[in-house]
Amino acid sequence: MRILFLGLNYAPEEIGIARYSTGMCEELARRGHQIEAIVGKPYYPDWEVPEEYRGGGARQSVENGVKITRVPHYVPSDPGGAKRIIHHATFGLSALLPMIRAARSHKPDLVMTIAPSTIGAASARIAARMAGAKSWLHIQDFEVGAALATGLVSEGGMVSRLAKAFEKWVVTGFDHVSSISFEMCRKIGTYGVPEDRVSEFRNWVEGGEVYPLDEPSAYRQEWNIQTPHVALYSGNIANKQGIDILVDVARKLEDRTDLTFVICGNGPNRAMLEQQAAGLGNIQFHNLQPMERLNELMNLATVHLLPQKADAADLVLPSKLTNMLASGRPVAATADRDTGLGREVDGCGLLVPPGDPDALATALERLIDDEALYTSSALAAVQRADERWNKDNIFGALDAQLRSVASTGPSLA
Repeated sequence: MRILFLGLNYAPEEIGIARYSTGMCEELARRGHQIEAIVGKPYYPDWEVPEEYRGGGARQSVENGVKITRVPHYVPSDPGGAKRIIHHATFGLSALLPMIRAARSHKPDLVMTIAPSTIGAASARIAARMAGAKSWLHIQDFEVGAALATGLVSEGGMVSRLAKAFEKWVVTGFDHVSSISFEMCRKIGTYGVPEDRVSEFRNWVEGGEVYPLDEPSAYRQEWNIQTPHVALYSGNIANKQGIDILVDVARKLEDRTDLTFVICGNGPNRAMLEQQAAGLGNIQFHNLQPMERLNELMNLATVHLLPQKADAADLVLPSKLTNMLASGRPVAATADRDTGLGREVDGCGLLVPPGDPDALATALERLIDDEALYTSSALAAVQRADERWNKDNIFGALDAQLRSVASTGPSLA
């Protein structure tokens, strides 16, 4: 098929949504589809465009079988609520003309886009209409719900009402809508999208990319970690994670001489987090590491830490969880058992109520000190990664679904 893709985040960004947008386009190209992608310039998670991508207008290239157009957009250094809206709006506007041109020249069978950015998704709907193509929206995060849950947007105000109405208009206007978990697919139904137009398209683990190592991670020596145990958080350091709880846990367990906390990543909240941790001798901060060393980093952990705010538990499913489980290390997560995140982690570690540092500290100690619990959780983690996040199985199902959507009935456009 000919597929036109629109997504804000794409390689060379190495974490978050970019990894999966890039991986999807390249895998579909490998399977014989013709993929043209309109994407933003890289900026995440530092919220800064690298020097080599600054200035000028759109740039074109062909990478791993995908024809790519990178469009300029506003990137705030301090991404608050209003600035994020402008950020997404400028991407949607900047992508509109390239999408229209691609719709006319590429003549796609299907136009696919990723949320975030929901605002940018409107450009995909316009392009699908002009091409007479089917449209597909894939939701990685429910932006409005997450913004409300983390305080970026105030509940009940005009901005939140307009945002909710706009998000519903966008979601219901696509021929097909997918998301990364059962709970997020169920939420799509609350917007009024019929069940036969909704499907689950999970994030995945690259076969052989992350797996349990028998020997210690090289990072132990590089970062001078002397303790036998490491509690690791790796990923974006932003508001929706509720990551400040980890500093509280490190402070509560400061007397344990066998445990080091490692927070590895970048993001708008890192400086504040480092200030909160000032004076603690059992915590280290490190920058985002190269993707080719992902397995070494994941295997640094004795236990992976996965904090999440309560109100965001069914609005996002952290993509980092897939690699945590594949590494064969237990996970200590802040999530209720009956949430999507809770069901994914249950049996592969321990769950505690969000926002409870005492409970998270206790869970971390249990996983470290109870050998039987640790072993059973680690084995379950590897098995779950293989059962639920196997790349070949996920893309086999996606490929069939894409062909089905593109070939049946008239488009909503």
